[in-house]
Amino acid sequence: MALSIGVDIGGTKILAGLVTDEGQVQATARRPTPRHDANDVLDLVAEVVNELVAGSSEEIVGVGLGVAGLVDADRSRVYFAPNLRWSQVPVRALLEGATGLPVVVENDGNVAAWGEYRFGAGRGVRDLTLVTVGTGIGGGIVIDDALFRGAHGVAGEIGHINAVPDGRPCGCGRNGCLEQYASGNALVREARLLAGERRSEAGALLALGDGTPEGVQGVHVTEAAKAGDPVATEAFAIVGTWLGRGLADLAAILDPEVFVIGGGVSDAGDLLLASARQTLADKLIGQQNRPAPLVRVAELANSAGLVGAADLARHPRG
Repeated sequence: MALSIGVDIGGTKILAGLVTDEGQVQATARRPTPRHDANDVLDLVAEVVNELVAGSSEEIVGVGLGVAGLVDADRSRVYFAPNLRWSQVPVRALLEGATGLPVVVENDGNVAAWGEYRFGAGRGVRDLTLVTVGTGIGGGIVIDDALFRGAHGVAGEIGHINAVPDGRPCGCGRNGCLEQYASGNALVREARLLAGERRSEAGALLALGDGTPEGVQGVHVTEAAKAGDPVATEAFAIVGTWLGRGLADLAAILDPEVFVIGGGVSDAGDLLLASARQTLADKLIGQQNRPAPLVRVAELANSAGLVGAADLARHPRG
């Protein structure tokens, strides 16, 4: 049985895994991500790949790599990865030279979308859009059983569609991007604002932090909302409403069969998705006279990127 290796490069860790053609992870290896130096990061990627190869008795057919950045149309070069501070890095050439294996490089949202399409919440559909709701918002698009990457390879930056003209400043340099209103950071911002205005109702939420609105963190908002704290619950409803608006805009352009919602904030389930689904239904163009997209929670959780990257190493035209 031939295997492939998927690698997910995150801001804090490099996670690699041996993956079967059925999407099963057989073994993993990880390292902390070095800051800001592409050569150091790729040296560690080569190290974990070679470690997995040495520990396997099966044939390894290739390596798929997911990076939080813009990747060229040939899936070989990272144009720009802001969190890693990479610019114009020839990743495929460097890794193929260090490992002796064929390498496919792809955006992290795209590999996660491909993983969910092949083995997760998108199994059996031809068209899906993954929206990952974490610190920011990312995602990927599958149309007619293939990743939609655009002319230059950089499509699918869902978090940077414009939600509010001249709205909140975004790290991308623009204003009013969706991730400023519908992300984990936005959830914390809303919860802190509401807790400051309505301290008497936010007792459970404030108690989980240091007693001040500024001490509220994302995990506190989720825990408090699950316990019924009205302020935390309202913060989720506000963020879910913004997410639903974004889904309605995406549906007008892409008309997917399924929206798959992933990322850490999706762990809250209906606390987030109830208002997102309702807003999507309310804002969907022609909602009374057309089929509506389904909204599902991602199934592969933290392994989606690794599994999707490994599968793209087998199907590089995916």
